[in-house]
Amino acid sequence: MSTKLKVAFLMDPLERLDLKGDTSFALALEAQERGHTIHHFTPDALILRSNKVLANICKFELDIENGFNNYKYYEKNIQLLSDFDIVLMRQDPPFDMSYITATHLLEKLPKKTIVVNNPFEVRNAPEKIFVTNFPHLMPETLITKDINVIKSFRDEFQDIIIKPLYGNGGQGVFHLKPNDENFYSILEMFFKQSNEPLMIQKYLKDVRNGDKRIILLNGEIVGALNRVPQKGESRSNMHVGGKPERTSITKRDQFICNEISQSLKEKGLYFVGIDIIGDFITEINVTSPTGIREIKINDSINIEKMFWDFIEDKIITN
Repeated sequence: MSTKLKVAFLMDPLERLDLKGDTSFALALEAQERGHTIHHFTPDALILRSNKVLANICKFELDIENGFNNYKYYEKNIQLLSDFDIVLMRQDPPFDMSYITATHLLEKLPKKTIVVNNPFEVRNAPEKIFVTNFPHLMPETLITKDINVIKSFRDEFQDIIIKPLYGNGGQGVFHLKPNDENFYSILEMFFKQSNEPLMIQKYLKDVRNGDKRIILLNGEIVGALNRVPQKGESRSNMHVGGKPERTSITKRDQFICNEISQSLKEKGLYFVGIDIIGDFITEINVTSPTGIREIKINDSINIEKMFWDFIEDKIITN
């Protein structure tokens, strides 16, 4: 593509990230190598004035030849986001009011500025709630604050997982076995910290074999990775020590992806990561899906290249 794009990344500050494994860094590096100019801003830099969306934003450059931690920010200045060709909403959760406000503001951008993923749909698709649109693909699941209802669910399924509805990275996830005496203490802890309901699911023993992350681009599978939990750990997230391993796509995986593909495309959720344990989907990640660096290491699949090929083609056809 001869046209050079002006790209804005809404993301956490680079100094907070593990750049060797960060998906946003990989996407930014590929954009830079294609000659696109890359810019950085955080949610608190967003401005709405006269119904126009601006940001206190800065250009940045990446340099991996001298180590992954080499990057340079240029001076910040306030710019109209409508002057950018694409805005990548790559801010990590929590999915809080700051995140929701950002989606409202980005939704006001004209159609000529592509926002990935569609902020309206991101706001309406928290990963642990959006997946409930496909109950036939999920393990037995409950969302509630009612302690008696949770107890009845536990009595029925014995082995359960309790997790915060808007958490991420495996934080706050508990595996409660049938005789675990911490049941009420854990619920008390959650409800003192937040007014939000919890998600409770039947424990899937297949998690010992790994939690598969599949990346979909415009509804199509472009790569996958298995994340195996450490011994004595029920969580497989790489943030808590899950070991990334090469994997393959099963017929069941393909069936699950086919079932959700059309919905993703219709909603403009172009870059998505789903989590599958055994035969069941557990989450659909639309906020800032990760895993492409590990997929590249294990499978030599360059998802960042596929991503920008897709974006450039979409901008040309628009």
